[in-house]
Amino acid sequence: MVEISQELLKKYSDRGYTKELLPKEPSQKTWGIFNYFTLWMGSVHNVPNYVAVGGFLVLGLSTINVMGAIMVSALIVSLIMVLNGAAGSKYGIPFSMLLRASYGIRGALFPGLLRGGIAAIMWFGLQNYAGSLALLILIGKLWPNFLTIWGPTKILGITIPRLIVFLIFCGANIGIGLAGGNILNKFTAILNPLIYIVFGGMAIWTISLVGFKEIFAYVPKNVQSGGNHLFLFFIIVNAIIAVWSGPMVSVSDFTQNSKSFKAQSVGQTLGLLVSYILFAFSSVCILAGASVHYGVDTWNVLDIVKRWDNIFVSIFAVMVILMTTISTNATGNIIPAGYQLAATFKKLSYKQGVLLASLISIIICPWKLMENQNSIYTFLDIIGGILGPVIGVMLSHYFVVIHQKINLDSLYTEEGNFSYYKNGFNSLAFIATIVAGILSLGGKIITVLEPLSRLSWFVGIIVAFLVYSGLIMIDKKRNPEIYKEIKGEIDLDF
Repeated sequence: MVEISQELLKKYSDRGYTKELLPKEPSQKTWGIFNYFTLWMGSVHNVPNYVAVGGFLVLGLSTINVMGAIMVSALIVSLIMVLNGAAGSKYGIPFSMLLRASYGIRGALFPGLLRGGIAAIMWFGLQNYAGSLALLILIGKLWPNFLTIWGPTKILGITIPRLIVFLIFCGANIGIGLAGGNILNKFTAILNPLIYIVFGGMAIWTISLVGFKEIFAYVPKNVQSGGNHLFLFFIIVNAIIAVWSGPMVSVSDFTQNSKSFKAQSVGQTLGLLVSYILFAFSSVCILAGASVHYGVDTWNVLDIVKRWDNIFVSIFAVMVILMTTISTNATGNIIPAGYQLAATFKKLSYKQGVLLASLISIIICPWKLMENQNSIYTFLDIIGGILGPVIGVMLSHYFVVIHQKINLDSLYTEEGNFSYYKNGFNSLAFIATIVAGILSLGGKIITVLEPLSRLSWFVGIIVAFLVYSGLIMIDKKRNPEIYKEIKGEIDLDF
């Protein structure tokens, strides 16, 4: 961990950087193993992830193979989280500032806005609307007449009861986002035992109804046949990891609070592995068991909860599901958006960034976007295909190029100073990102590349890592004087 002096913080503050973007002082780095152990559990156990497992079962793999793919995904996600969070824990800097090291002062704006602006804000709105539908179910059980207030009247294409519930749920998410990481950790500490109670309880319930034998022998009615099982296995792994491409890019927003590298590495690894072991077991048992019990393929846990006669148990389950949505939205969307907007528009504070992102997420009318799910997931798939290469470039730059040594002055520059990259752009980083992006997403247009697109995240991160590392080696030989200058600024060991 690098010690940050008060003089250094004052210098960067005088340059116009808000306190949220400044490196964390040792006294501010208070997160230990337990904080990171609980951080991502809500992001694992949420409705979209359970629905995704239903899609995996349809591919034709056995329930055991689906469980195995989920666990392999957890290992890879935890590894990337730890590695890409290393710089945050060492220097106490958020993602928006770390991105400058590899892409340049100006160059960082594009991948940064793609992650913390477009993807995070759009997904924040969609998650809010999806969560509000669950809240509407809860309110409908307690106050049925609420659902018919104002009749069929609509505002911007949504009924008034739905709009009211959406704004209420959005407000709860904004509150967590404004409070920041420390409140989020307290929130997840309360949430996580409830996750085990609800989803663990649902798994036990389905097992008691149909038994392990029926669950492990379950085959969906519309199962797809054919295809290489090993390839299908890795398609599932790729799909799960791709969902995490955003948090994996911006994980330093959370590791900047870490007491040490050990705290974030042990905490995140154990937290993700334990969460995904429970998720692998519970998701398959709940969905397969409920499908066998009800005689119809059931992919949404909310559909299962709605069938329950016990209103108290139903309300408790929906409340926990709502809390997991809030946790996911905070860690994966609104907190990164707040930091990125503050970094892009230096006059904005983190809280102002959160409010601006929240306002945009409402203005885009997410209920309208959800009317065409194909366009939504195509858009998000493209963003995920680009963020994979961004992670590859960041990992290569930090571990291969600069050997885990960052000169903070090269990130927190004065106005008009773009450090050692010409005009503030690292062109080699963009070349690697574009090449990897074309290979990972090109299959959507070029048929011969279609298999690569089905493994888009793997292709993106591996190609970007190798291409960027290779370009740096070639450029170092062509421009030794430039790299002597870089070595003098950031003490590289080429």
